[in-house]
Amino acid sequence: MTDAPPPASALADTVLKRLTAVYPAAGNPFRAQEMVAYMKGAAPFLGIRAPERRALSRTVLDGTPRPDETDCAAIALRCFALPEREYHYFAVDHLRRHVKRCSSGFLPVARRLVTTVSWWDTVDHLAVHVVGGLVAADPALAAEMDVWIDDEDPWVARAALLHQLRFKDATDADRLFAHCLRRSAHPDFFVRKAIGWSLREYGRTAPAEVRAFVTAHGSRLSPLSVREALKNL
Repeated sequence: MTDAPPPASALADTVLKRLTAVYPAAGNPFRAQEMVAYMKGAAPFLGIRAPERRALSRTVLDGTPRPDETDCAAIALRCFALPEREYHYFAVDHLRRHVKRCSSGFLPVARRLVTTVSWWDTVDHLAVHVVGGLVAADPALAAEMDVWIDDEDPWVARAALLHQLRFKDATDADRLFAHCLRRSAHPDFFVRKAIGWSLREYGRTAPAEVRAFVTAHGSRLSPLSVREALKNL
């Protein structure tokens, strides 16, 4: 799936035709420049604010059938092949809505999206809501997260760290703590931040366990990770 073209999908044909007509017509070049600056030049923008974009997305999807897994993959991959970031946001929103319609076999598609025009604005939602949703539905996929955490791509490692962010009582604490320690010395800001964020979020469910973990291993964690982990404890 890494380099394969998107699968054939009549629904994707319809959605992309509508999307590429409706979104550009609503673009604002001045606002697009502001968005590019805010996102540090990660991608070009059409200049559509989130509330307007979501309203336009509802128009695009109006009257379309529910997608199956092939449709989800085709729509997402075709959106991510377009340059402007709003198309990527559409894909992420669509997957968040329909992740329960996707099987464990969708994980390679999710990884491909994580590694395409990678920046926190798409990676984090993919990690928490798509990857996390897939793992929650099939806990056997957690073994893949043990592979992702060691990936040389920092965004893949970040996704592994964040995939349990909404698991609460269902969090595999041993895996979470092990992942944090495995990448504790990582030089990338976004990985160190994700370590702290994942610990902070689990701390809402198990504050004593997170405090104990940071107390025992704080010397191995970066100051940023420790600061983030303990922010609300």
